[in-house]
Amino acid sequence: MPAQPPPWPSSIADDAQLDDLLSTPSPDAIETMRHLDGDLVVLGVAGKMGPTLARMARRASDAAGVTRRVIGVSRFSEPAHEEALQAHGVETIRCDLLDEAAVAQLPDAPLVVYMAGRKFGSTGLESLTWAMNTWLPAVVCRRYAGSRIAAFSTGNVYGLSPVGRGGSTETDAVAPVGEYAMSCLGRERMFEHFSRSAGTRVSLLRLNYATEMRYGLLVDLARKIAAGTPIDLSMGHANVIWQGDANAMSLVALAHAASPPYVVNIAGHDELSVREVCVALAARLGRPVTFTGTEAGDALLSNGARGWSDLGQPQVGLAQLIDWTADWVSRGGASLGKPTHFESRDGRF
Repeated sequence: MPAQPPPWPSSIADDAQLDDLLSTPSPDAIETMRHLDGDLVVLGVAGKMGPTLARMARRASDAAGVTRRVIGVSRFSEPAHEEALQAHGVETIRCDLLDEAAVAQLPDAPLVVYMAGRKFGSTGLESLTWAMNTWLPAVVCRRYAGSRIAAFSTGNVYGLSPVGRGGSTETDAVAPVGEYAMSCLGRERMFEHFSRSAGTRVSLLRLNYATEMRYGLLVDLARKIAAGTPIDLSMGHANVIWQGDANAMSLVALAHAASPPYVVNIAGHDELSVREVCVALAARLGRPVTFTGTEAGDALLSNGARGWSDLGQPQVGLAQLIDWTADWVSRGGASLGKPTHFESRDGRF
């Protein structure tokens, strides 16, 4: 029998409990860390997902009884992020990943999670976005040619798909809209090139969208409702997945890395209606909600069935996420202050 998910709290008290939940490894993540050999490097660890993913890798390895280094690499412009990782057993290295000579000096590791990338602020500084999203993967592939690499991508590479058909699958043609999405497809093509030419084993993770209490699509909606801001319905449907589930699935994807690359969507079960979710959030917040615009017939939607089969079922459902989000926002919980801009239909971020 598969292991049962842990009992989830009705309320998440604070950042410390939230980070603990986000870094709790799934049984599949523990088994993956048990069966894979060697140290693990997380490149771009100081982003929104990286700290809890690295902590999960540490906890999963410990639970599996495996001795390995888990090393987080970033510029660490905020020293507190580095100190927090170190406090939880994750080694850290300061590195500007755009410095090819510095990347060459990073330690060997047979396991690599690639999380570096640029999205917000892409409009107006497109060249940096392309350097981060397309040139840097080539640098990393040369440095870690013999490693297993799980590389984060995005569902934005698909473009919009019709509502009600389950979302884009991994075999659908890509149709990126805007320079951010095009540069992310460039990232995938670089990993694919080196996977095919050098035999590097790669998993490409098309994420759409990870959420927790301090950021994400549900947080964006809840904070707008709490502030009395009307909700734009032009992007009327979306996917969300608990970031802890996305972390666990990403670690399991290391075991599926292949040449040519293994491609997988990481998305939640629900093709959620923004209108219905807002009504549910408003009821829990005790606030009215107003809308502008109407739902289009298409949206950025991903079909996560392959990921659920190969990497493990998401353990936190939409109803739980709505409850947690409304509770957190109503109590004035912390925010990263980084809106997703999920409502963008023109690919401009």
